[in-house]
Amino acid sequence: MFTAIFGAFESGIIYAIMALGVYLSFRVLDFPDLTVDGSFVTGAAVAATMIVSGANPFLATITALFAGFIAGCLTGIIHTFGKINALLSGILMMIALYSINLRIMGKSNVPLLNTETAITHVRDFWDKTGIDSFFNSILTMAGLGGSLPRTWGIILFMLVVTLAIKFLTDRFLQTEIGLALRATGDNKRMIRSLSANTNMMVILGLGLSNAMVAFSGALIAQQGGFADVGMGIGMIIIGLASVIIGEALFGTKSIARTTLAVIGGAIIYRIVVTMALRVEFLEPGDMKLITATIVILALIMPKIIDRTKEKKRKAKRLAGSLNISELPSGGKGETDAAIKSDS
Repeated sequence: MFTAIFGAFESGIIYAIMALGVYLSFRVLDFPDLTVDGSFVTGAAVAATMIVSGANPFLATITALFAGFIAGCLTGIIHTFGKINALLSGILMMIALYSINLRIMGKSNVPLLNTETAITHVRDFWDKTGIDSFFNSILTMAGLGGSLPRTWGIILFMLVVTLAIKFLTDRFLQTEIGLALRATGDNKRMIRSLSANTNMMVILGLGLSNAMVAFSGALIAQQGGFADVGMGIGMIIIGLASVIIGEALFGTKSIARTTLAVIGGAIIYRIVVTMALRVEFLEPGDMKLITATIVILALIMPKIIDRTKEKKRKAKRLAGSLNISELPSGGKGETDAAIKSDS
């Protein structure tokens, strides 16, 4: 059980980078970008192909990020200059990327099991430090010696990378360009009246969003040991689930808190899916159904909670008015006078 949760936490941190990209397009720009399903695979395809060809895995991962940026910018160009509906622009780019990804890989699947990747480099470096034995000894003393993870290096390395991306995103959204980007998502007419180029803001925002998505895809491919042309199916739903769950649980009072909530939502989502798949009557093929169910619950539960709170507030107000009406006429007048004097 502990190993399964550990693995879910590890993959959740990587998927959190993709969720941050989805947050940028859906929440900040208010753009329903379905390019995510294609750009996620683009990142995996570019990284895997370069690694197999002998390129440095870290360079390959950065290149995948730029490939995702270009894909997102193309979606923005189709929407802004082509005057095509936002949803349709993402769908068209997603379809086009399917063929592009096949061209990049040359086949539908590129294995990475026997190659040096960024993940294997981090694991090898971490093994030399001896910190794994320290953490594992603590778990052994806690009675979890039978379910020790292979290494702690990946999860700590990805935690640092994800938090660094979160910090850069927070800082960017507080700059002049970032504020213009947020304003574009809130009210395009208003920001145009201030002589801002909303078309460029949309293109830039979608480029940055899909850059994060492709970067996450490159890391997932290296973690899983393969890049597949179909691995991006449903990524947009996973990203939305992470955003919705995080916002519902942790709140959205500030940009920094919201981006942290998105990361937490991605981790919680992966843990919930992992635990659900351990139920006997569920199979790995039910993962999409589980995802849809989680998203539906995440959307419905906050509304149910708000309705319950509103009913309680109405009940308290009604009880207070009934108590006042039951007072004698003199007492009621005194109560009204007291209320007026307090106000």
